[in-house]
Amino acid sequence: MSYKITQQGFTLVEMLLVTAIIGILVAIIIPQFNSYRYRAYNSAAMVDANHLKSGMEAYKTEHDQYPASLLFQ
Repeated sequence: MSYKITQQGFTLVEMLLVTAIIGILVAIIIPQFNSYRYRAYNSAAMVDANHLKSGMEAYKTEHDQYPASLLFQ
């Protein structure tokens, strides 16, 4: 009876290649992610500014003048 020896696992070259590919992909993805995040922050700020504008216009319509302060009392 003869046993066949099977090779299992990865070689060092294969592991280094996979690590290099993952590093390249991460180097490409991170700047794109930051760009999307900054655009989301800017969009949220624009929405908040529009809500503030709408509230001030509603106040002006009701009181015939803009509020003297934006502080809540």
